[in-house]
Amino acid sequence: MIEFKVTGDYIPLIQLLKAANLVQTGGEAQIVVTEGEVQYNGQVDYRKRLKVKPGDVIEFRNQKIMVI
Repeated sequence: MIEFKVTGDYIPLIQLLKAANLVQTGGEAQIVVTEGEVQYNGQVDYRKRLKVKPGDVIEFRNQKIMVI
């Protein structure tokens, strides 16, 4: 599991995927989100601008990111 510390109140989902090095570009992040490859707290979520906050868990390609 990857632990990712947010410096502000939240981080947009596509930025989180890039910052955690799970995708190469923002465009790739947008594609995987819109294709339903990302789970937010156990549910598939299609929102590219989803505000991910501390305590949330993101799952993508057998990787889990715990936002702290």
